[in-house]
Amino acid sequence: MKTSSSLRINRRRFLGLAGAAAAAPMVVPSHVLGLGNWPAPNSRISIGVVGWGMMGPGNTENFMKERDCRVVAACDLDKEALQKAVDKVNGHYKNKDCKSYHDYREMMARPDIDAVMLAIPDHWHALAAVEACRQKKDIYGEKPLARTIVEQRAIVNAVHKHHRVWQTGSWQRSTANFHKAAEVVRSGFIGKVKRVEVGLPEGHVDFKHTKDKCQVSEPPARLDYDMWVGPSEMIPYMECRVHMNWRWHYNFGGGQLLDWVGHHLDIAHWGLGFDKIGPMYVEGTGEFPPRDAVWNTATKYRIEMDYPHDVHITIAGGHPDIKSGTKWIGTDGWIWVDRSDKLECSNPAWKNGADLPDTTPFVRLYNSTNHHRNFLDCVKTRAGTITPVDVAHHSVIPGHLGLISMMLGRKIQWDWQKEHIVDDQEANKMLGREYRAPWKLV
Repeated sequence: MKTSSSLRINRRRFLGLAGAAAAAPMVVPSHVLGLGNWPAPNSRISIGVVGWGMMGPGNTENFMKERDCRVVAACDLDKEALQKAVDKVNGHYKNKDCKSYHDYREMMARPDIDAVMLAIPDHWHALAAVEACRQKKDIYGEKPLARTIVEQRAIVNAVHKHHRVWQTGSWQRSTANFHKAAEVVRSGFIGKVKRVEVGLPEGHVDFKHTKDKCQVSEPPARLDYDMWVGPSEMIPYMECRVHMNWRWHYNFGGGQLLDWVGHHLDIAHWGLGFDKIGPMYVEGTGEFPPRDAVWNTATKYRIEMDYPHDVHITIAGGHPDIKSGTKWIGTDGWIWVDRSDKLECSNPAWKNGADLPDTTPFVRLYNSTNHHRNFLDCVKTRAGTITPVDVAHHSVIPGHLGLISMMLGRKIQWDWQKEHIVDDQEANKMLGREYRAPWKLV
């Protein structure tokens, strides 16, 4: 997008350019003019990507596949990762136009960037997202929404205040089997839902194969470790708890629970119609490594929650009785869904939408078949995405509350309308966290 000031040109300069053009033909690439099935520049969405670790490359690839989208900038605190990002983007477009940035704030200040993709560690989500909103950028942001509930609320408020389009990377809502399962539940096939089982992964996964590199050392010159730690507590550098494996330390992430709750519990809420409500009572138990362990997130956990409308939800990782995925259990049957197109139900005919009583209307839910395309379409229309910011917020709150309950060793009561833990000052302090100077969440 061009500003009015960038289009100003004086008369002498214009005549000079016109004369040069008359003297020699100008060769302009067809994509610049919007020819050859390329959208014209003013109809394209310009995107800057922040983070080139686990999800950044895939998200960027998906955006580059869309012809009305142009990735124009990349940002990362690791020079090696940043160069890979720039090379990937420029290699795709066969040019040198993608600009690299060390500081996300500098990139987001560019007026020609319409939207940003955020694929960064959880402890950075709030600061980067709020800044993107302040700079009037639409946002595709990875889950969980943020490291704490207070930070999540700050993102929600910023998105609404600045009228931004937000898409969460909870892409399961754009997949046919999850969509069908949620519609079956919402349409009353299984009767009144009484119980939901949400199975998540357990343990730790060495994504970067750095488990044997857990010695304290100086950060490599290519990584700005001080800024990477950012608002979190400064702890000694270890290669095994930065890229990708940061999620296994509570200073930066929330372990398997917070990594996955925005997927399978998100689907549970969708089927129940609970996108904007939360649990009333939460009780969690878990198995933790020592607090000072290199990786200290819970390796096994179970959270029992009572919701409005007499619905009980169990979230579990490492408990064989709770199967991976989402299972709704009602008075007239059950349905279970998981990744790899898995869908099972007590009545196999329901897979095809059959056997719905004539007296029960079939509920059609928001339909998206491409999560990234859905975001781009909504950037253009200003409509809500399939996983807007409020949905992301409420899908992850139970995970945060479950973790607080596990850490305190007691049941907590949650006022989901006021977003406050009832009569428990110690627990309420854990809804947020202190920021390391000079970082502040405004």
